Amino acid sequence: MKVASICVGVPREVQWQGKTVSTGIFKSQVEGPVRVRMLNLDGDEQADLTVHGGEHKAVYTYAAEYYDWWRTKLAQPELGFGAFGENFTTVGLDETTVCVGDRFRFGGCVLEAAQPRMPCFKLGIRFNDPSILKTFLDSGRLGIYFRVVDEGMVATGDGIEKIFAHPAQLPVFEVRALTKGPLQKDKVTELLTLKTLCPRIRQKLETRLQSK
Repeated sequence: MKVASICVGVPREVQWQGKTVSTGIFKSQVEGPVRVRMLNLDGDEQADLTVHGGEHKAVYTYAAEYYDWWRTKLAQPELGFGAFGENFTTVGLDETTVCVGDRFRFGGCVLEAAQPRMPCFKLGIRFNDPSILKTFLDSGRLGIYFRVVDEGMVATGDGIEKIFAHPAQLPVFEVRALTKGPLQKDKVTELLTLKTLCPRIRQKLETRLQSK
């Protein structure tokens, strides 16, 4: 496993459906090394901190292996890494095999898998197509949000090493199904026992259980 690209960006204002919107989804590739801090990478910022960024969404990774599918799907053969707003484009790491609470060493930092991405309308801004949100979610190619355990430097090409496997063994990919799909009471109850579960998702799951 390795880091195929590092992408950072700062918020910019764009026109979208008659409104001025601030978004940090536009990223540019940098070689690094870049310092990974507790809430973001140096040179990277989020626009709306009520839904983006923070401890449980400090670093977003997306699998390099997904890009060929997207290039064909979107008829954009030149689609480059960073297009989905990820900080790290990775090789050999995705949300189907990484579990909530698993820890990985990326170069000189340590990250802990927190949750899948569930994008807001700003992904539509990036591709100038509101329907991309449904395509993204339906594809199952969601990427992973990580929290930062240990800060450190990361450069393009650095290796990624799994250093801790959480005993619950709940793939990050399954979290979305448990928050959005048919209620699976037993699995939701089990998920709620995870101390590493981020508060926003915990609240959603507790609400689902209470409403039944």
